[in-house]
Amino acid sequence: MRIPIKDIIFVFLQFALFVAFAFEVGAMRIYFPDVLFWIGVGMLILGALTTLIAVLQLNVHLSPFPSPLPGSRLIMKGVYKHIRHPIYTGILMAFFGFAIIADSGYKLIITLLLFVLFNLKTLYEEKQLMEMFPDYSKYKQRSGRFFPKLW
Repeated sequence: MRIPIKDIIFVFLQFALFVAFAFEVGAMRIYFPDVLFWIGVGMLILGALTTLIAVLQLNVHLSPFPSPLPGSRLIMKGVYKHIRHPIYTGILMAFFGFAIIADSGYKLIITLLLFVLFNLKTLYEEKQLMEMFPDYSKYKQRSGRFFPKLW
């Protein structure tokens, strides 16, 4: 299978933001109230659990690239019943939680950039999923992109 250049660019940018998140800029430190520390811990744990569950439910259909794998099937059960991209949701929650724990404005900015990237990546990915899976548009109407639909 030949990987489209757009897929490679998305994964490269995602990896670059993951690496950037590992660093810190001391001048961008923000001191959050102590109560936010525990909210950050909760978000980190919930995000890590969401990511782990979503990865396990995808199983052999997991790929870092946004283009669907040949022979893959659409997963619409478990956490995917309510959220179309729960791995991205989990990553964003975990990164946001850790940024709060670390009192890091820099990590918050990296998390925001990651959110923008995931938004663009999912738009590209969903276009392909709609072409590959006829049921995707119905699935899209009843599930949220990053969070469950409330209505």
